[in-house]
Amino acid sequence: MSDADSLKVPFSRPSISIEEENAVLTVLRSGWLTTGKYALQFEKDFSTYVNQDKILSENRKKAGLDDRDVISLAVNSNTSGMILAMQACDVGPGTAVITTPYTFVSTAMSAVHLGADVYFADIEKDSYSIDPEKVEDILKSEKGKNVKAIVPVHIAGNPCDMEKLCQIAKEYGVKVIEDAAHALPSKTDLGYAGTIGDVGVYSFYVTKTLATAEGGMVCTRSPELAKRMTMMRMHGMDRTTWDRYTSPRASWEYDIVAPGYKFNLPDILAALGVEQLKKVDLFMQKRQNVIEQYNEAFKDLDFIQLPPNSKGNCWHIYLMRIRKEKLNIDRNEFAKLLQKEGIGISVHFIPLFYFTYWKKRYPDFTAENFPEAESKYKSTITIPLWPDMTDEMVQMVINAVKKIGKEHHV
Repeated sequence: MSDADSLKVPFSRPSISIEEENAVLTVLRSGWLTTGKYALQFEKDFSTYVNQDKILSENRKKAGLDDRDVISLAVNSNTSGMILAMQACDVGPGTAVITTPYTFVSTAMSAVHLGADVYFADIEKDSYSIDPEKVEDILKSEKGKNVKAIVPVHIAGNPCDMEKLCQIAKEYGVKVIEDAAHALPSKTDLGYAGTIGDVGVYSFYVTKTLATAEGGMVCTRSPELAKRMTMMRMHGMDRTTWDRYTSPRASWEYDIVAPGYKFNLPDILAALGVEQLKKVDLFMQKRQNVIEQYNEAFKDLDFIQLPPNSKGNCWHIYLMRIRKEKLNIDRNEFAKLLQKEGIGISVHFIPLFYFTYWKKRYPDFTAENFPEAESKYKSTITIPLWPDMTDEMVQMVINAVKKIGKEHHV
């Protein structure tokens, strides 16, 4: 039995039904398991989904943003997609990106894999999102000359201020690459988060709002960037595997035109994505039901600060922030006590300045220089939030939080 099995309320579980099971079995029985017609179908369906609200085109025009339809490219992880996106935007040796220290390590490490530098901007006082003013401070400085892209992260599915960030990017002649790992289906007045900048990358990891176990989707409105990423996704080859084995043209005839990668999504995972995408709005409605119960239960507790909630928030995870001045225990002890109560928890995220690699790479990359990221990290616990949580499970979480708060209140 795993530790997760012993919990009263697991931290996260994917919502998998008979439709997903049948889709996977169909692929297994087809004799074609790698990237093929299901991956192509997933890309087509995803583009249809994020392009569905044409009224947003007018808002994009008013904001001076590209209003062409979104092109979607399936990849085997968000990390792979971030590397593809950065490479297509000319991130490499002698260049840099700007991102937040309050993110998973792959956001910044993708630039490192391409030989680029990373400059960090603190998060906003009232949210977990990158602070546009801090971004502009970097672009105004000597460092700004090397910057190729701003990389905002839509933490917990709560969208960053994309209009302001895109305006800044346009002024300084840099790209915007959205880390939209948490952001499906966060919908803003400018479109879905992940489709607003030059490129956006989603994650379909097992805990995400759409789960294919591993996987992701890269979205762009630029046919030129899409063409580059399509080629680089599969070894820099001028033909896809599906085309080579289904076209009348000989399968062994192809050319390598660039030093590409192996980032394709196999059909056995894409089949999950095709079915999960049909339910992504339903999943959000179910998470919203949990959120409403949490917010109602916690709103009057003086030791809890409710999560930020901007327009379009898809509530991928619930970032419960404790007010340390109201308790005689810190975040770590509160988290451990929740686990003792049988509640699965996590922390999103450990800021990158805590990790050995980044300390060695940038000696001045310290908590003191990022007070907002440090403050939120030391006070935030991620509590369970997934579509198939029962009301009984939700109440168990609420009861555990209240119990610990009451026992350790000052």
